[in-house]
Amino acid sequence: MNRCGWVNQDPLYIDYHDLEWGVPVYDDRLLFEYLNLEGAQAGLSWYTILKKRENYRRAFDNFEINKIVKYNEQKIEQLMNDKGIVRNQLKIRAVITNARAFQKVTEEFGSFQSYIWSFVDGQPVQNHFQDLSEVPASTEISDKLSKDLKKRGFKFVGSTICYAFMQAVGMVNDHLTTCICYKKSR
Repeated sequence: MNRCGWVNQDPLYIDYHDLEWGVPVYDDRLLFEYLNLEGAQAGLSWYTILKKRENYRRAFDNFEINKIVKYNEQKIEQLMNDKGIVRNQLKIRAVITNARAFQKVTEEFGSFQSYIWSFVDGQPVQNHFQDLSEVPASTEISDKLSKDLKKRGFKFVGSTICYAFMQAVGMVNDHLTTCICYKKSR
């Protein structure tokens, strides 16, 4: 079976590619999780973060925003000592900052998904790439998203991170045309 060339042979990675990556996500909690996991990936591989995802869910109260906004210095210290996650203080603090910014966006737009999906007019962008070399690291849309998220106080949301987020949550279909998931994501 043909898959996108970035998928290794680990069943965890295969399942992620086949069942999650590129599937449109509209659940606010899950969108928040993906946004922060993509931020945690900065400077690392997605595979590294994917292997730690369950640890992140445990450490960050399943990415429940209402709990995360209440995190204090003691909780940050606890997270810094958690060997199951990437122990980078800036990235840990970013999750808390992002939770607060997320709440404000939700208050303004009614939901985060309403806000985030407005960048693609509510519909996934359908790309038709045949080779990994054609897939961009960022786009004009991810540039706009990044700029707007930063303006709203979000951290670890550069354009490349935003594009990876858009791919993961199905805002863009970047499965290669030869991939078994290409038509499924259309």
